[in-house]
Amino acid sequence: MKHFDNVLNGSAFITFFKNSVFIAVVTTAASLMISIFAGYALSRFIRFKGVKVFSVAMLLSQMIPGVLLLIPLYLVMKNLHLIDSYWSLILAYTTFTVPLCTFMMKGFFDTIPYEMEESAEIDGCSRIGIIFRILLPVSLPSLVATSLFAFLNSWNEFMFGFVFINDEAHRTLTPGVSLFKGLYQTDWGSMMAASVLSVLPVVIIFVFLQRFLIEGMTAGAVKG
Repeated sequence: MKHFDNVLNGSAFITFFKNSVFIAVVTTAASLMISIFAGYALSRFIRFKGVKVFSVAMLLSQMIPGVLLLIPLYLVMKNLHLIDSYWSLILAYTTFTVPLCTFMMKGFFDTIPYEMEESAEIDGCSRIGIIFRILLPVSLPSLVATSLFAFLNSWNEFMFGFVFINDEAHRTLTPGVSLFKGLYQTDWGSMMAASVLSVLPVVIIFVFLQRFLIEGMTAGAVKG
């Protein structure tokens, strides 16, 4: 128990935890909002040439390792004076999360009959109204799965958090846990205790949202 006490009371673990929660929640909200509209466009307007090019471009972007973009992104953040701020991580995480979230939402929108939208249009519903009043209420499993992916992507990320943030007030959880490893010795007990505390929120989320996650991940996998 002394290691847990050291982590909670003898380090900045609570600050790191709060920073990770804030960044993960904002990244999830931003990624979800963008991917909903982008996924809808890819699902319903795929016949247009520009949409197909956009789809291929997003697919190709997933083939580029993040480490190759680390230095260019660092220079961009530095020129924008965003180093050592939450927004540097939020922008980076959202950029890498949106493409896959978009394809996840597209896969679910493809399973929704277009006749539902036509009926709503006859009743005078706008395109935005169709998305928020018709599609999103029936796509809850997919929304949960997409949200969990975006949340975990930003919660577990280490590289950008380690490079973009150098001050303790804005440091996130994953780079913060590595601080228990010193130059000449490593406090393994405190590091393991911090790791356990870092995993607990994720475990709790999965326990309560497991059913929605499974339904969302398998949505669109089978047609017919």
